[in-house]
Amino acid sequence: MSTRGRMREQARWARARLGRGGPPLDLLTAHFDRHVYAPHAHAEFTVGVTVGGSEVIAYRGGVIHSSPGSIVVLEPGEMHTGGPAACEGYAYQALYAEPSLLTDGTLGGPPHFRDPVLHDPELATALRAAHTDISACPDALEAESRVPWLLTALARRHSTARASEDTVPGAGHIARAVRDRLADELLEPPSLADLATDLGLSRYQLLRAFRTTMGVPPYAWLAQHRVARARGLLETGLRPAEVAGLVGFADQAHLTRWFRRVLGVTPAAYRNSVQDAAG
Repeated sequence: MSTRGRMREQARWARARLGRGGPPLDLLTAHFDRHVYAPHAHAEFTVGVTVGGSEVIAYRGGVIHSSPGSIVVLEPGEMHTGGPAACEGYAYQALYAEPSLLTDGTLGGPPHFRDPVLHDPELATALRAAHTDISACPDALEAESRVPWLLTALARRHSTARASEDTVPGAGHIARAVRDRLADELLEPPSLADLATDLGLSRYQLLRAFRTTMGVPPYAWLAQHRVARARGLLETGLRPAEVAGLVGFADQAHLTRWFRRVLGVTPAAYRNSVQDAAG
């Protein structure tokens, strides 16, 4: 974010569900030039990425600083503040994660982060992208496919927790079973947690098996399947706004986002082109 002008005092909350009927996940996008938080603590892990300016945080009896690209992890129950480190203010994206989200795929109990400010550009970019997409469209399957996976990576790379075994016996069979359930229930897909329980797995094991076999996470596979179904409906003359709900997308914007990702054109442009060809 440019620092030529002062940032506005702005904060926006979003809430997603981690799977259908699953627990909530709160996400915050904030731009502050003067705001200073009073000392407080959270029951969850606070995982944030600084995207502009610099923030100073009183934490564990000392002071820490973040800069653009930094990942900041504040542990549950730890008192902290937060405010601008310089006159240009600060901006960040944060999510509030139940501790269990960082223990799936790891061993050794709840993870402990000795250093609360982390430098991991790849993971910071992935966290920012997931935060932005899920805040804009809080799709339950997308949130459950992306956030726990990234939080497991965070704990494995930077905490005291040890990585659990990655090999999942029968990964191909597991992935195909999950794929078939998602295809059969594309309007209201089951949560990955429920699917994992049915298969006698942890959610991390299910995600690992699916990604290894299919090459994409479950939400991305289902989105592409929905796009394929949408193509057929658009070819019959239905409008994109009608088609979106018929294949399980939240709205026309959600359909358009994925249609362009997969086919490179908007649903409306595709509909018009196939109708022109038919004429």
